[in-house]
Amino acid sequence: MTRRLRAGLLAGALLSLAACGEDVGGSASPSAGGGSGGDAADATGATATCEWVAARSGNPYAVDVEPPAEEVPAEGTAALRMTTSLGEIGLVLDRAGAPCAAASTVHLAEEGYFDGSACHREVDSEGLQVLQCGDPTGTGAGGPTYAFPTSVDGTETYPRGTIAMANSGQGLDGSQFFLVWGDSQLPPDYTVVGTVDEAGLAVLDVVAANGNDGSLDPSPGGGAPTVPVTITSMAPAP
Repeated sequence: MTRRLRAGLLAGALLSLAACGEDVGGSASPSAGGGSGGDAADATGATATCEWVAARSGNPYAVDVEPPAEEVPAEGTAALRMTTSLGEIGLVLDRAGAPCAAASTVHLAEEGYFDGSACHREVDSEGLQVLQCGDPTGTGAGGPTYAFPTSVDGTETYPRGTIAMANSGQGLDGSQFFLVWGDSQLPPDYTVVGTVDEAGLAVLDVVAANGNDGSLDPSPGGGAPTVPVTITSMAPAP
């Protein structure tokens, strides 16, 4: 089964989330560009058309994964159970607000893409408090062989409990995502894909209390979690 993505977070002032930094860093550099993140076909159809594009070739950390179908659900929510070495984190994905990001994350979870992967970055700095996951290689450069357009309208905010997609600042998302455990001040450049449940927030508080080793972020406050956080499995919740 194919399963490793290439992305990264914020590499700027606030954070370089292998798709995060002033941005959140991610490594989904495309060989083909894309348009919007997928608009609903119509108000009653409850579907969206997504544009899956090829990620940049030559990335040694990319994992060969087929994208989902172009037509995806665009109403309601999708629940994922992310079981980690520190506890279970429930993810509620917004199919209406971010249909393509939600569909891709569910698809990768069903493929077992995230299983056994490390959440490689935890950031605890003023204005940026997140845990970044979704890179099966644990390097911050991993991702699938496809990408899709970032979906933002300029009104996005990132309060505690937000799930958002990390990106490389090129208008494309991959598989990396960040979980916000403290209200974070970021530009509206990251697709908001859902929320973390209360039990999951309690786990994130433990991750935050454990801190990080300061090794991975050029700005103060970021690095690999001091106590490793491994996604043992991620799958649709029953």
